[in-house]
Amino acid sequence: MNDFRKKHILVIGFGEDHCTTEAYNLAFEVGKEIAKHGAILITGGLGGVMEAASKGAKEEGGLVVGIIPFDSKEFANQFCDVVISTGIGFARDFITAYTADAVIVIGGGVGTLIEACVAYQKLKPIVALVNSGGVAEKIADKYLDDRRLIKVIGEKDPKKAVETALRLIEKS
Repeated sequence: MNDFRKKHILVIGFGEDHCTTEAYNLAFEVGKEIAKHGAILITGGLGGVMEAASKGAKEEGGLVVGIIPFDSKEFANQFCDVVISTGIGFARDFITAYTADAVIVIGGGVGTLIEACVAYQKLKPIVALVNSGGVAEKIADKYLDDRRLIKVIGEKDPKKAVETALRLIEKS
């Protein structure tokens, strides 16, 4: 890991249509913690967990990058400082995962699982908030396949999740 650049933490999870209040609040706190630690928040730039983390990071003066699946910036949530309009649909999940130094999973469904699997294949550290529901609870403290490449670390607290992600980045 190069010490001259800021760490990039990708937050993935429930989209706007399935996001629970609990997951939204956890994502907001994760976003705040990422900014407090001087890292750059990367998200898929849309609603739900992505918006909540972005809002939290902005409240703490952090930098928010949204990598959206659409070809127009107008679809990004209002808290994104930088919007990358890919126009490639949810194939953008590969770009978000490749951009990250570590990933934090908050709830989520199959799209979240795809991003987590891409990060897993690229040996990116993954932390899952175990009290957020969805995919995060299913993959916490597990390997995603029998190759046992990296273990997804389960955390219960947003602050601890960010601290763990940053510690794992330093080790990788």
